[in-house]
Amino acid sequence: MASPKTPPLSLGTPGLISSRIAPPAGIVHLGLGNFHRAHQAVYTDAAIKAGGGDWGIIGVSSRSSTVTDAMHAQDMLYTVVEISPEGSGFSIPRVHTDAFVAAKDPERVPLAIGDSVTRIVSLTVTENGYTYSPSTGSLNLADPAVQHDLLNATAPKTPIGQILRGLQHRARTHSEPITILSCDNLADNGHHTQRLVREFASRLPAAEATETLAWIDAHASFPSSMVDRIVPATTEHYRALVAEERGYIDAIPVPAEPFSMWIMEDNFIAGRPMWEAGGAVFSNDVAGYEQLKVRLLNGTHSLIAYLGALSGAATIPESVAQAHIEQAARTVLRDEYLPSVNVPAGVDVGAYEEQLFSRWRNSALGHRTSQVGSDGSVKLRQRIPLPALKMLDAGTMPQLLALTTAAYLSCLAPLGGFEPGEHADAMEDPARRLLSGLAAQSRSGHELAESVLADHHLLGEELAERTDFIERTGEFIDILHSHGPLAAIADAGNPTSRPHAAHRSTP
Repeated sequence: MASPKTPPLSLGTPGLISSRIAPPAGIVHLGLGNFHRAHQAVYTDAAIKAGGGDWGIIGVSSRSSTVTDAMHAQDMLYTVVEISPEGSGFSIPRVHTDAFVAAKDPERVPLAIGDSVTRIVSLTVTENGYTYSPSTGSLNLADPAVQHDLLNATAPKTPIGQILRGLQHRARTHSEPITILSCDNLADNGHHTQRLVREFASRLPAAEATETLAWIDAHASFPSSMVDRIVPATTEHYRALVAEERGYIDAIPVPAEPFSMWIMEDNFIAGRPMWEAGGAVFSNDVAGYEQLKVRLLNGTHSLIAYLGALSGAATIPESVAQAHIEQAARTVLRDEYLPSVNVPAGVDVGAYEEQLFSRWRNSALGHRTSQVGSDGSVKLRQRIPLPALKMLDAGTMPQLLALTTAAYLSCLAPLGGFEPGEHADAMEDPARRLLSGLAAQSRSGHELAESVLADHHLLGEELAERTDFIERTGEFIDILHSHGPLAAIADAGNPTSRPHAAHRSTP
Protein backbone atom coordinates (compact mmCIF):
# COMPACT_ATOMS: atom_id res chain seq x y z
CA MET A 1 0.00 0.00 0.00
CA ALA A 2 1.36 3.41 -0.94
CA SER A 3 2.09 5.73 1.96
CA PRO A 4 -0.12 8.84 2.14
CA LYS A 5 1.34 11.88 0.39
CA THR A 6 2.60 14.61 2.70
CA PRO A 7 0.60 17.78 2.10
CA PRO A 8 2.66 20.73 0.88
CA LEU A 9 3.80 23.36 3.37
CA SER A 10 2.63 26.95 3.36
CA LEU A 11 4.92 29.53 1.75
CA GLY A 12 5.40 31.20 5.14
CA THR A 13 6.74 28.06 6.84
CA PRO A 14 10.11 28.86 8.51
CA GLY A 15 13.06 27.45 6.61
CA LEU A 16 11.08 26.74 3.45
CA ILE A 17 12.93 29.39 1.45
CA SER A 18 15.95 31.64 1.88
CA SER A 19 16.26 33.33 5.26
CA ARG A 20 16.99 36.73 3.64
CA ILE A 21 14.85 39.33 5.35
CA ALA A 22 13.37 42.52 3.97
CA PRO A 23 15.22 45.74 4.85
CA PRO A 24 13.65 48.40 7.09
CA ALA A 25 10.78 50.29 5.49
CA GLY A 26 11.41 53.38 3.39
CA ILE A 27 8.38 53.18 1.06
CA VAL A 28 4.65 53.31 1.75
CA HIS A 29 2.65 51.93 -1.14
CA LEU A 30 -1.06 52.69 -1.56
CA GLY A 31 -2.87 50.01 -3.54
CA LEU A 32 -1.66 46.54 -2.53
CA GLY A 33 -3.06 44.78 -5.57
CA ASN A 34 -1.63 42.31 -8.04
CA PHE A 35 -0.05 44.95 -10.25
CA HIS A 36 2.08 46.45 -7.49
CA ARG A 37 3.18 43.03 -6.29
CA ALA A 38 4.23 41.98 -9.81
CA HIS A 39 5.77 45.31 -10.81
CA GLN A 40 7.16 47.86 -8.32
CA ALA A 41 7.82 45.18 -5.71
CA VAL A 42 9.80 43.10 -8.21
CA TYR A 43 11.90 46.09 -9.27
CA THR A 44 12.48 47.03 -5.63
CA ASP A 45 13.56 43.48 -4.81
CA ALA A 46 16.15 43.64 -7.60
CA ALA A 47 17.28 47.09 -6.44
CA ILE A 48 17.83 45.94 -2.87
CA LYS A 49 19.74 42.85 -4.00
CA ALA A 50 21.99 45.03 -6.16
CA GLY A 51 22.42 48.16 -4.07
CA GLY A 52 20.97 47.59 -0.62
CA GLY A 53 19.29 50.41 1.24
CA ASP A 54 16.39 50.76 3.65
CA TRP A 55 13.72 50.47 0.99
CA GLY A 56 11.32 47.94 2.43
CA ILE A 57 7.68 48.50 1.52
CA ILE A 58 4.67 48.93 3.79
CA GLY A 59 1.73 47.88 1.64
CA VAL A 60 -1.66 49.52 2.18
CA SER A 61 -4.78 47.88 0.81
CA SER A 62 -7.78 50.15 0.38
CA ARG A 63 -10.62 47.92 1.59
CA SER A 64 -10.00 44.21 1.10
CA SER A 65 -8.07 42.20 3.67
CA THR A 66 -7.56 39.17 1.40
CA VAL A 67 -3.99 40.04 0.43
CA THR A 68 -2.95 41.57 3.75
CA ASP A 69 -4.20 38.58 5.76
CA ALA A 70 -2.42 36.15 3.45
CA MET A 71 0.81 38.13 3.51
CA HIS A 72 0.87 38.15 7.31
CA ALA A 73 0.21 34.39 7.32
CA GLN A 74 3.02 33.84 4.78
CA ASP A 75 5.78 35.92 6.40
CA MET A 76 5.00 38.79 3.94
CA LEU A 77 5.85 36.54 0.97
CA TYR A 78 4.06 35.55 -2.25
CA THR A 79 4.98 34.07 -5.62
CA VAL A 80 5.15 35.92 -8.93
CA VAL A 81 4.27 33.44 -11.69
CA GLU A 82 5.51 34.53 -15.12
CA ILE A 83 3.21 32.94 -17.66
CA SER A 84 3.99 32.30 -21.33
CA PRO A 85 3.18 29.58 -23.87
CA GLU A 86 6.73 28.31 -23.41
CA GLY A 87 6.23 27.64 -19.70
CA SER A 88 6.13 29.28 -16.28
CA GLY A 89 8.76 31.00 -14.16
CA PHE A 90 8.56 31.57 -10.43
CA SER A 91 10.06 34.19 -8.10
CA ILE A 92 9.45 35.36 -4.54
CA PRO A 93 10.08 39.07 -3.86
CA ARG A 94 11.27 39.79 -0.32
CA VAL A 95 10.52 43.49 0.08
CA HIS A 96 7.37 43.98 2.14
CA THR A 97 7.84 44.70 5.81
CA ASP A 98 4.18 45.11 6.73
CA ALA A 99 0.71 45.35 5.23
CA PHE A 100 -2.61 46.67 6.48
CA VAL A 101 -6.07 47.75 5.32
CA ALA A 102 -6.76 51.48 5.21
CA ALA A 103 -10.51 51.11 5.72
CA LYS A 104 -9.94 49.14 8.93
CA ASP A 105 -7.17 51.35 10.29
CA PRO A 106 -7.59 54.76 8.62
CA GLU A 107 -5.61 56.71 11.20
CA ARG A 108 -2.52 54.62 10.48
CA VAL A 109 -2.19 55.72 6.84
CA PRO A 110 -1.21 59.39 7.39
CA LEU A 111 1.00 58.32 10.28
CA ALA A 112 2.87 55.86 8.03
CA ILE A 113 3.25 58.51 5.32
CA GLY A 114 4.29 61.01 7.97
CA ASP A 115 6.94 58.78 9.56
CA SER A 116 10.43 60.23 9.13
CA VAL A 117 11.75 56.91 7.75
CA THR A 118 9.30 57.07 4.84
CA ARG A 119 10.97 58.66 1.84
CA ILE A 120 8.68 57.55 -0.98
CA VAL A 121 4.90 57.13 -1.21
CA SER A 122 3.94 55.22 -4.35
CA LEU A 123 0.46 54.60 -5.70
CA THR A 124 -1.35 52.04 -7.84
CA VAL A 125 -4.94 52.91 -6.95
CA THR A 126 -6.32 52.98 -10.55
CA GLU A 127 -7.54 56.12 -12.26
CA ASN A 128 -10.73 56.04 -10.21
CA GLY A 129 -8.79 56.21 -6.94
CA TYR A 130 -7.70 59.81 -7.48
CA THR A 131 -11.25 61.13 -6.88
CA TYR A 132 -11.14 63.69 -9.64
CA SER A 133 -13.78 64.70 -12.14
CA PRO A 134 -13.05 63.14 -15.55
CA SER A 135 -14.78 66.03 -17.28
CA THR A 136 -12.56 68.73 -15.72
CA GLY A 137 -9.49 66.90 -14.40
CA SER A 138 -9.95 68.69 -11.05
CA LEU A 139 -10.53 67.25 -7.59
CA ASN A 140 -14.13 66.07 -7.27
CA LEU A 141 -15.25 68.24 -4.38
CA ALA A 142 -18.75 66.75 -4.57
CA ASP A 143 -17.43 63.30 -3.63
CA PRO A 144 -18.55 62.50 -0.05
CA ALA A 145 -15.17 60.90 0.71
CA VAL A 146 -13.35 64.06 -0.35
CA GLN A 147 -15.68 66.13 1.82
CA HIS A 148 -14.98 63.77 4.72
CA ASP A 149 -11.23 64.12 4.27
CA LEU A 150 -11.39 67.91 4.19
CA LEU A 151 -13.07 67.85 7.58
CA ASN A 152 -11.25 64.89 9.14
CA ALA A 153 -7.49 65.28 9.56
CA THR A 154 -6.78 61.99 11.33
CA ALA A 155 -8.73 59.32 9.40
CA PRO A 156 -8.81 60.22 5.68
CA LYS A 157 -10.46 57.86 3.22
CA THR A 158 -9.10 58.88 -0.20
CA PRO A 159 -5.51 58.50 -1.43
CA ILE A 160 -5.26 62.25 -2.07
CA GLY A 161 -6.54 62.98 1.43
CA GLN A 162 -4.24 60.37 2.94
CA ILE A 163 -1.22 61.89 1.20
CA LEU A 164 -2.08 65.46 2.16
CA ARG A 165 -2.71 64.58 5.80
CA GLY A 166 0.52 62.58 5.87
CA LEU A 167 2.44 65.55 4.49
CA GLN A 168 0.90 67.77 7.16
CA HIS A 169 2.04 65.30 9.82
CA ARG A 170 5.59 65.52 8.46
CA ALA A 171 5.44 69.32 8.49
CA ARG A 172 4.39 69.31 12.15
CA THR A 173 6.92 66.76 13.36
CA HIS A 174 10.18 66.68 11.39
CA SER A 175 9.98 68.20 7.86
CA GLU A 176 11.99 65.42 6.20
CA PRO A 177 11.50 65.55 2.39
CA ILE A 178 9.44 62.97 0.55
CA THR A 179 8.60 61.86 -2.98
CA ILE A 180 5.05 61.05 -4.14
CA LEU A 181 5.26 58.59 -7.05
CA SER A 182 2.12 57.88 -9.06
CA CYS A 183 2.26 54.60 -11.00
CA ASP A 184 -1.23 54.79 -12.47
CA ASN A 185 -2.38 55.26 -16.07
CA LEU A 186 -2.93 59.00 -15.88
CA ALA A 187 -1.48 61.40 -18.41
CA ASP A 188 1.43 63.28 -16.81
CA ASN A 189 0.60 61.38 -13.63
CA GLY A 190 3.18 63.07 -11.40
CA HIS A 191 1.97 66.58 -12.09
CA HIS A 192 -1.63 65.40 -12.09
CA THR A 193 -1.16 64.00 -8.58
CA GLN A 194 0.64 67.15 -7.45
CA ARG A 195 -2.21 69.31 -8.75
CA LEU A 196 -4.85 67.25 -6.93
CA VAL A 197 -2.89 67.34 -3.66
CA ARG A 198 -2.49 71.09 -3.98
CA GLU A 199 -6.20 71.52 -4.81
CA PHE A 200 -7.05 69.58 -1.67
CA ALA A 201 -4.70 71.76 0.40
CA SER A 202 -6.14 74.94 -1.07
CA ARG A 203 -9.61 73.96 0.23
CA LEU A 204 -8.43 73.98 3.84
CA PRO A 205 -8.84 77.09 6.05
CA ALA A 206 -6.78 79.97 4.64
CA ALA A 207 -3.87 79.99 7.09
CA GLU A 208 -3.61 76.20 7.08
CA ALA A 209 -3.75 76.11 3.29
CA THR A 210 -1.00 78.70 2.88
CA GLU A 211 1.31 76.93 5.31
CA THR A 212 0.67 73.49 3.81
CA LEU A 213 1.17 74.59 0.22
CA ALA A 214 4.46 76.29 1.09
CA TRP A 215 5.69 73.12 2.83
CA ILE A 216 4.74 70.93 -0.16
CA ASP A 217 6.62 73.22 -2.56
CA ALA A 218 9.78 73.02 -0.45
CA HIS A 219 9.78 69.42 0.74
CA ALA A 220 7.95 67.19 -1.77
CA SER A 221 8.59 66.03 -5.33
CA PHE A 222 6.13 64.42 -7.74
CA PRO A 223 7.93 62.62 -10.59
CA SER A 224 5.91 61.24 -13.45
CA SER A 225 6.21 57.59 -14.42
CA MET A 226 4.97 55.05 -16.94
CA VAL A 227 4.37 51.45 -15.91
CA ASP A 228 3.57 48.48 -18.12
CA ARG A 229 2.93 44.83 -17.38
CA ILE A 230 -0.12 42.66 -17.96
CA VAL A 231 -1.15 41.23 -14.60
CA PRO A 232 -4.40 39.22 -14.53
CA ALA A 233 -6.38 38.34 -11.43
CA THR A 234 -5.32 35.45 -9.21
CA THR A 235 -7.37 32.27 -9.69
CA GLU A 236 -7.37 28.73 -8.30
CA HIS A 237 -5.48 27.70 -11.43
CA TYR A 238 -2.41 29.64 -10.33
CA ARG A 239 -2.65 28.44 -6.74
CA ALA A 240 -2.71 24.85 -8.02
CA LEU A 241 0.16 25.57 -10.42
CA VAL A 242 2.37 26.88 -7.61
CA ALA A 243 1.55 23.91 -5.39
CA GLU A 244 2.30 21.46 -8.20
CA GLU A 245 5.45 23.10 -9.55
CA ARG A 246 6.99 24.55 -6.37
CA GLY A 247 5.69 22.20 -3.70
CA TYR A 248 4.21 24.78 -1.32
CA ILE A 249 0.85 26.45 -0.77
CA ASP A 250 0.57 30.13 -1.69
CA ALA A 251 -2.85 31.73 -1.15
CA ILE A 252 -2.02 34.83 -3.21
CA PRO A 253 0.29 34.05 -6.17
CA VAL A 254 0.41 36.78 -8.81
CA PRO A 255 0.28 35.77 -12.49
CA ALA A 256 2.07 38.11 -14.89
CA GLU A 257 3.42 38.20 -18.41
CA PRO A 258 7.23 38.09 -18.80
CA PHE A 259 7.31 41.62 -20.26
CA SER A 260 7.71 44.52 -17.83
CA MET A 261 8.59 48.21 -18.25
CA TRP A 262 9.02 51.16 -15.89
CA ILE A 263 9.97 54.65 -17.10
CA MET A 264 10.46 57.46 -14.55
CA GLU A 265 11.62 61.02 -14.14
CA ASP A 266 14.66 60.99 -11.85
CA ASN A 267 13.21 63.53 -9.45
CA PHE A 268 13.37 61.91 -6.01
CA ILE A 269 13.93 64.58 -3.39
CA ALA A 270 14.67 62.06 -0.62
CA GLY A 271 16.59 59.43 -2.61
CA ARG A 272 15.44 56.21 -4.23
CA PRO A 273 16.28 52.52 -4.64
CA MET A 274 18.58 51.39 -7.45
CA TRP A 275 15.59 50.45 -9.59
CA GLU A 276 17.67 50.49 -12.77
CA ALA A 277 19.16 47.20 -11.53
CA GLY A 278 15.77 45.64 -12.24
CA GLY A 279 15.51 47.27 -15.65
CA ALA A 280 13.79 50.57 -14.84
CA VAL A 281 14.65 53.45 -17.16
CA PHE A 282 15.06 57.07 -16.03
CA SER A 283 14.18 59.51 -18.78
CA ASN A 284 13.37 63.16 -19.41
CA ASP A 285 10.74 62.03 -21.93
CA VAL A 286 8.29 60.18 -19.71
CA ALA A 287 5.45 61.99 -21.51
CA GLY A 288 6.31 60.29 -24.79
CA TYR A 289 6.35 56.85 -23.18
CA GLU A 290 3.08 57.69 -21.38
CA GLN A 291 1.46 58.50 -24.72
CA LEU A 292 2.67 55.21 -26.18
CA LYS A 293 1.23 53.32 -23.23
CA VAL A 294 -2.03 55.17 -22.60
CA ARG A 295 -3.03 55.47 -26.26
CA LEU A 296 -1.37 52.76 -28.36
CA LEU A 297 -1.48 50.09 -25.68
CA ASN A 298 -4.31 50.98 -23.29
CA GLY A 299 -6.57 52.63 -25.85
CA THR A 300 -6.26 49.75 -28.31
CA HIS A 301 -6.60 47.26 -25.43
CA SER A 302 -9.97 48.82 -24.53
CA LEU A 303 -11.31 48.39 -28.06
CA ILE A 304 -10.20 44.75 -28.08
CA ALA A 305 -11.87 44.16 -24.71
CA TYR A 306 -15.23 45.74 -25.53
CA LEU A 307 -15.56 44.25 -29.02
CA GLY A 308 -14.38 40.90 -27.65
CA ALA A 309 -16.87 40.90 -24.79
CA LEU A 310 -19.70 41.76 -27.19
CA SER A 311 -18.53 38.87 -29.40
CA GLY A 312 -18.56 36.41 -26.49
CA ALA A 313 -14.78 36.33 -25.96
CA ALA A 314 -13.82 35.70 -22.33
CA THR A 315 -10.17 36.66 -22.78
CA ILE A 316 -8.04 39.13 -24.72
CA PRO A 317 -6.30 36.32 -26.68
CA GLU A 318 -9.71 34.98 -27.75
CA SER A 319 -10.76 38.46 -28.80
CA VAL A 320 -7.66 39.40 -30.80
CA ALA A 321 -7.72 35.96 -32.47
CA GLN A 322 -10.82 37.14 -34.37
CA ALA A 323 -9.47 38.61 -37.60
CA HIS A 324 -11.92 41.52 -37.76
CA ILE A 325 -11.12 42.61 -34.20
CA GLU A 326 -7.36 42.37 -34.80
CA GLN A 327 -7.72 44.48 -37.94
CA ALA A 328 -9.81 47.09 -36.08
CA ALA A 329 -7.20 47.16 -33.32
CA ARG A 330 -4.31 47.64 -35.75
CA THR A 331 -6.21 50.38 -37.57
CA VAL A 332 -7.10 52.37 -34.45
CA LEU A 333 -3.52 52.06 -33.24
CA ARG A 334 -1.90 53.19 -36.50
CA ASP A 335 -4.41 55.66 -37.92
CA GLU A 336 -6.18 57.20 -34.93
CA TYR A 337 -3.93 56.96 -31.87
CA LEU A 338 -0.42 57.15 -33.35
CA PRO A 339 -0.80 60.59 -35.02
CA SER A 340 -1.32 62.11 -31.55
CA VAL A 341 1.78 60.49 -29.99
CA ASN A 342 5.20 62.11 -29.69
CA VAL A 343 7.20 58.93 -30.12
CA PRO A 344 10.33 58.89 -27.91
CA ALA A 345 13.67 58.83 -29.70
CA GLY A 346 14.88 55.33 -30.42
CA VAL A 347 11.44 53.68 -30.28
CA ASP A 348 10.57 51.59 -33.35
CA VAL A 349 6.78 51.96 -33.59
CA GLY A 350 6.41 48.99 -35.93
CA ALA A 351 8.30 46.74 -33.55
CA TYR A 352 6.33 48.16 -30.61
CA GLU A 353 3.05 47.29 -32.36
CA GLU A 354 4.15 43.73 -33.08
CA GLN A 355 5.30 43.35 -29.47
CA LEU A 356 1.86 44.49 -28.26
CA PHE A 357 0.01 41.96 -30.40
CA SER A 358 2.40 39.22 -29.32
CA ARG A 359 1.61 40.07 -25.68
CA TRP A 360 -2.14 40.17 -26.35
CA ARG A 361 -1.96 36.74 -27.98
CA ASN A 362 -0.41 35.17 -24.85
CA SER A 363 -3.07 32.51 -24.44
CA ALA A 364 -1.34 31.04 -21.41
CA LEU A 365 -2.00 34.28 -19.51
CA GLY A 366 -5.69 34.53 -20.36
CA HIS A 367 -6.23 38.21 -19.44
CA ARG A 368 -10.02 38.57 -19.19
CA THR A 369 -11.99 41.04 -21.30
CA SER A 370 -14.10 41.88 -18.25
CA GLN A 371 -11.01 42.94 -16.30
CA VAL A 372 -9.56 45.07 -19.10
CA GLY A 373 -12.96 46.63 -19.77
CA SER A 374 -13.64 47.66 -16.17
CA ASP A 375 -13.56 51.33 -15.04
CA GLY A 376 -13.92 52.60 -18.62
CA SER A 377 -15.69 55.77 -17.46
CA VAL A 378 -12.36 56.95 -16.05
CA LYS A 379 -9.94 55.16 -18.38
CA LEU A 380 -11.44 56.30 -21.68
CA ARG A 381 -11.29 59.92 -20.54
CA GLN A 382 -7.49 59.50 -20.50
CA ARG A 383 -7.30 57.80 -23.89
CA ILE A 384 -9.84 59.10 -26.40
CA PRO A 385 -10.39 62.89 -26.25
CA LEU A 386 -7.04 64.29 -27.40
CA PRO A 387 -6.52 62.01 -30.44
CA ALA A 388 -10.20 62.30 -31.34
CA LEU A 389 -10.14 66.10 -31.20
CA LYS A 390 -6.93 66.19 -33.23
CA MET A 391 -8.60 64.22 -36.04
CA LEU A 392 -11.87 66.15 -35.84
CA ASP A 393 -10.03 69.46 -36.06
CA ALA A 394 -8.31 68.15 -39.19
CA GLY A 395 -11.70 67.34 -40.74
CA THR A 396 -11.52 63.56 -40.27
CA MET A 397 -13.93 61.43 -38.25
CA PRO A 398 -12.12 59.08 -35.79
CA GLN A 399 -14.28 56.11 -36.72
CA LEU A 400 -12.75 53.57 -34.37
CA LEU A 401 -12.51 55.94 -31.42
CA ALA A 402 -16.24 56.51 -31.83
CA LEU A 403 -16.69 52.74 -32.07
CA THR A 404 -14.65 52.25 -28.88
CA THR A 405 -16.99 54.66 -27.10
CA ALA A 406 -20.06 52.96 -28.53
CA ALA A 407 -18.80 49.48 -27.64
CA TYR A 408 -18.09 50.64 -24.08
CA LEU A 409 -21.62 52.01 -23.71
CA SER A 410 -23.06 48.86 -25.27
CA CYS A 411 -21.24 46.77 -22.64
CA LEU A 412 -22.04 48.95 -19.62
CA ALA A 413 -25.34 50.60 -20.55
CA PRO A 414 -27.19 48.60 -23.22
CA LEU A 415 -30.45 49.92 -24.61
CA GLY A 416 -33.61 48.05 -23.69
CA GLY A 417 -33.87 44.63 -25.34
CA PHE A 418 -30.13 44.23 -25.98
CA GLU A 419 -28.10 41.70 -23.98
CA PRO A 420 -24.33 42.38 -24.16
CA GLY A 421 -23.38 39.03 -22.61
CA GLU A 422 -21.83 37.70 -19.43
CA HIS A 423 -18.37 39.21 -19.99
CA ALA A 424 -19.80 42.70 -20.39
CA ASP A 425 -22.04 42.13 -17.37
CA ALA A 426 -18.95 41.26 -15.30
CA MET A 427 -17.27 44.62 -15.99
CA GLU A 428 -17.10 46.93 -12.98
CA ASP A 429 -17.48 50.67 -13.35
CA PRO A 430 -18.26 53.49 -10.90
CA ALA A 431 -20.58 55.05 -13.51
CA ARG A 432 -22.55 51.88 -14.32
CA ARG A 433 -25.63 52.92 -12.32
CA LEU A 434 -25.71 56.38 -13.87
CA LEU A 435 -25.16 55.06 -17.39
CA SER A 436 -27.76 52.33 -16.99
CA GLY A 437 -30.28 54.93 -15.91
CA LEU A 438 -29.50 57.06 -18.95
CA ALA A 439 -29.82 54.03 -21.22
CA ALA A 440 -33.22 53.21 -19.72
CA GLN A 441 -34.39 56.70 -20.71
CA SER A 442 -32.99 56.48 -24.25
CA ARG A 443 -34.86 55.20 -27.31
CA SER A 444 -31.87 55.10 -29.66
CA GLY A 445 -28.11 55.10 -29.80
CA HIS A 446 -28.16 58.77 -30.67
CA GLU A 447 -30.20 59.64 -27.58
CA LEU A 448 -27.86 57.61 -25.36
CA ALA A 449 -24.71 59.12 -26.88
CA GLU A 450 -26.17 62.62 -26.60
CA SER A 451 -27.07 62.09 -22.96
CA VAL A 452 -23.76 60.51 -21.94
CA LEU A 453 -21.31 62.58 -24.00
CA ALA A 454 -23.03 65.95 -24.43
CA ASP A 455 -25.06 66.26 -21.24
CA HIS A 456 -22.86 64.36 -18.78
CA HIS A 457 -19.45 65.02 -20.41
CA LEU A 458 -18.19 61.43 -20.10
CA LEU A 459 -15.24 62.23 -22.39
CA GLY A 460 -14.74 65.81 -21.29
CA GLU A 461 -16.08 69.22 -22.12
CA GLU A 462 -14.49 69.63 -25.55
CA LEU A 463 -15.85 66.41 -27.05
CA ALA A 464 -19.21 67.27 -25.49
CA GLU A 465 -19.42 70.06 -28.09
CA ARG A 466 -18.58 67.84 -31.08
CA THR A 467 -21.98 66.84 -32.39
CA ASP A 468 -20.46 64.93 -35.32
CA PHE A 469 -18.54 62.60 -32.99
CA ILE A 470 -21.59 62.14 -30.78
CA GLU A 471 -23.76 61.38 -33.82
CA ARG A 472 -21.28 58.78 -35.06
CA THR A 473 -21.06 57.16 -31.64
CA GLY A 474 -24.84 56.87 -31.59
CA GLU A 475 -24.85 55.25 -35.02
CA PHE A 476 -22.34 52.67 -33.86
CA ILE A 477 -24.45 51.89 -30.79
CA ASP A 478 -27.41 51.14 -33.04
CA ILE A 479 -25.31 48.96 -35.35
CA LEU A 480 -23.80 47.03 -32.44
CA HIS A 481 -27.24 46.43 -30.95
CA SER A 482 -28.90 45.45 -34.23
CA HIS A 483 -26.13 43.75 -36.20
CA GLY A 484 -23.17 43.07 -33.90
CA PRO A 485 -19.44 43.89 -33.76
CA LEU A 486 -18.53 42.54 -37.20
CA ALA A 487 -21.04 44.86 -38.89
CA ALA A 488 -19.89 47.81 -36.79
CA ILE A 489 -16.25 47.23 -37.71
CA ALA A 490 -17.18 46.95 -41.38
CA ASP A 491 -19.14 50.20 -41.15
CA ALA A 492 -16.15 51.93 -39.52
CA GLY A 493 -14.06 50.93 -42.52
CA ASN A 494 -16.69 52.03 -45.05
CA PRO A 495 -18.71 54.84 -43.46
CA THR A 496 -20.01 56.22 -46.76
CA SER A 497 -22.03 53.06 -47.42
CA ARG A 498 -24.32 52.59 -44.45
CA PRO A 499 -27.51 50.69 -45.25
CA HIS A 500 -28.09 49.66 -41.64
CA ALA A 501 -26.98 52.75 -39.72
CA ALA A 502 -30.40 54.25 -39.14
CA HIS A 503 -31.28 55.28 -35.62
CA ARG A 504 -32.76 52.56 -33.49
CA SER A 505 -36.00 53.72 -31.92
CA THR A 506 -38.66 52.29 -29.69
CA PRO A 507 -42.31 53.24 -30.19
